[in-house]
Parts: sequence; C-alpha cells; structure tokens
Amino acid sequence: MTSLANIFQGIENSALRIRDAVTNEDTDYSAKSNQSGEIQLKLDILSDLIIAEEFSKLPEVKSIASEEKEEEEVLHEDGEFLIAYDPLDGSSLINVNLSVGSIFGIYRGGWSAEKMVASVYVVYGPRTEMVTAYKKQVRHYIYRHGRFKELEQIKLGKRGTLNAPGGTQQNWTKKHKAMVDGLFSDGYRLRYSGGMVPDLHHILLKGGGLFSYPATSDKPLGKLRKLFEVFPFAFVYEMAGGEAIDENGGRLLELPCSDPHETSPCFFGSEYEIGLVKDVYGAN
Repeated sequence: MTSLANIFQGIENSALRIRDAVTNEDTDYSAKSNQSGEIQLKLDILSDLIIAEEFSKLPEVKSIASEEKEEEEVLHEDGEFLIAYDPLDGSSLINVNLSVGSIFGIYRGGWSAEKMVASVYVVYGPRTEMVTAYKKQVRHYIYRHGRFKELEQIKLGKRGTLNAPGGTQQNWTKKHKAMVDGLFSDGYRLRYSGGMVPDLHHILLKGGGLFSYPATSDKPLGKLRKLFEVFPFAFVYEMAGGEAIDENGGRLLELPCSDPHETSPCFFGSEYEIGLVKDVYGAN
C-alpha cells in the first residue's frame, strides 16, 4: 500500500472504533476543557485517543494536531505527512441522537492550506459514511457488510436549495442577517443541526446550497478552526465544484495559519450562493 493508502486505512480503522464508542459508551461530560475552552465529553477524549493510537502505528505520519490537544504531537520524526483532525465534531448532539462526525486534513511538509494533499470526513449517523477528497475527486463511501463501499463521486450543482446559517442570530451583522433572510425569501430550506459534518455533508449530497459561519459580535475572528475544520472542508468543496471563501471573498485555502487553533469566518457553497455572499459582503 502507498503511504496515503495506509493513512486512509488508519482513518477507516479509527472510524469503526469511534462508531462503536458512539453507540456503546456513555455521553457524560468530563472534568476537562479543550484548547478552545469547551467542556469535553468523555467521548471527545476517547475519540482523540483512538485516532492518535491508529496514527501512531503508521511511520509515514510525522505529527498530528487535534482540536482536543493544546499543541502538535510528533509521532515519527522521519514521517512524511502531518494530520490535523477534529475527532468528534458536533459531539454535543450525541445525547439527542443526531449525526456527528470526524474531520481529517492531511498535509505534506507543513501546517498550511497550500500543503494539503487530501482531506477526509466521516459521518456517524443512521449509517456510517465517509467522504474523501484526493486527486481532484470527491468520493462517497458507505460502511456495509464489513467494509467501506464506494457509492459515487460527488459534484455540486451551480445553485442549491439549502441554507445552513451558523452562529447566534443576535450576534450577526445586519448585512449577514439580511442575506440569510433573503435566501429564505427565495425559497431556500433551513438545514442546520449544529454539527459541521452533517450539515456540510447534507448540502454536498443534495447538490448545493450555502453553509455560513460568519464573523459575529462574540466571535469576530470566527469560531471554526482552520487546520481541523475550515481547510479540510474547503478542500472538499472546491474539489466537488463548489467554492469556499472568507468574508473578504478570498479563498479559504489561501489563508495563512500561524497557530493550530486559529479560526476564520467561512462560507461554503455552490457557485451561485458564494456569488451572493461576495455581493453582500462587498467582495465582488
């Protein structure tokens, strides 16, 4: 197997172990907080340990960075790849039995978007699914009969019908609220669970729409983290024929990143919806 194939296999192994943990382990909160100040579920910590253990078996993985770790952790000095991951995105949804996920950004040579070579995310819902973005193809898999089976390649349409607006409305800017209201006036349907993985997955599989997490009064630099969440999904969306930008209209994959936990406002969607964001935010 090639080095990247080994990493994909390591992600599959992690996903199956996390799926079992989500099904069988308790959903209580721990006494710990992560780097972002969020109280960790015991499942957050367990999922992080599972992924770190699987990657520790792979000599091609030089180091890992996780939403649940304060700093980068070196695994193999001679490794080629660096992997940033959110072990259990949307974990607060588990106790109400909604879908959650894991996100992986695979980098070669440094922690920057231009060094990303692949990204993967996994959805733990009624079915366990995985999406990979690699070599200009976005592939959709389902776990069935003991293995991940490819279903299709994913391509976004030019315009969608779904609107997933993140953040608390009272903290939005007036122009952002006007944009969201305008989408609903145009017939867009609200699809927002509070989990990045299920909501962005929903838009991808339904052919298009807009996911937005803007700068807000309480989070002026955005909430979502570049290395673990923003860059990996930007990589997926661009490869699927969509776009991923910040509030200035710039590609998310061209943003610098100086800290593993650095955040950014972000917008992911089809060509039409991203054009609308650029118009509203004065980026065109």
